[in-house]
Amino acid sequence: MIKFILSIIIILALIGGAVQFVATDESWSLVMNKEIAFSSVKNGAIAIYEFIEALISDADKIKGVDLTTTK
Repeated sequence: MIKFILSIIIILALIGGAVQFVATDESWSLVMNKEIAFSSVKNGAIAIYEFIEALISDADKIKGVDLTTTK
């Protein structure tokens, strides 16, 4: 479960542009901007929360479900 949560945080940071690739003549490196990472993770978490909240509110509108099978 912890690996899943950490992977979501890393994916949100990557999508938000928090990781930059910097190359010089001598080395390559990945640089992470903490402020952008925090902002993108926060915005992503809010978007996921709002999506789940919308799903739950739509589920409350369903009055009944008729499950029938035919052969």
